[in-house]
Amino acid sequence: MKIKRFIGGVLESNGYVIYRNEGGSCFIIDPGYKPKVFIDFIIEKGLTLKGILLTHHHYDHVGAVERIREAFECPVYMHRRDCDAYGKKVDVYMEDGDVIDLDGEEIRVVSTPGHTGGSVCFLSDKSKVAFTGDTLFNIDLGRTDFEDGSEEEMIDSIRNVVDKWGNDITIYPGHSEGCTMKKVREINKEFIDIIRKGERSEG
Repeated sequence: MKIKRFIGGVLESNGYVIYRNEGGSCFIIDPGYKPKVFIDFIIEKGLTLKGILLTHHHYDHVGAVERIREAFECPVYMHRRDCDAYGKKVDVYMEDGDVIDLDGEEIRVVSTPGHTGGSVCFLSDKSKVAFTGDTLFNIDLGRTDFEDGSEEEMIDSIRNVVDKWGNDITIYPGHSEGCTMKKVREINKEFIDIIRKGERSEG
């Protein structure tokens, strides 16, 4: 998988174009700002946009969706728990375990509620990458104090979903730089605390 990152807005949100080869298919993940940079890149590489994948509904991750949708007439994907808060047209309602095809490479939808009720990550076992939105960053986790956030669901997502990922998975988060899960387990204090507390309670 080839990955192109674009950074936009005062919160420096990450948006991504993922594709296998120039002239092939692509998806956009979380276009929050600067729709023109996504549009120009896709045209430059001769790509066919198959859809816009959204990790959650917050504006800094969805702000450029409508302009891009108009340019390419492509479907928008979102987990159904976030659709009401999003308030715009969603074409594909994602559920945990859904598989999205990128020219033969499987992208799996992984439900990780906590930051929002419908937060998801996109995981490719083939490329060993996970696009984590605002669930997991390199040094901390997404906030859970928004209206539809839940600390309890975040803890469950980290312990029972994200911590199952191997050290060789590289995360591409919604803000800041990516890193491997090995590095997350070394430097992400919030992640480490949740895992350790879970181990103590089980012991």
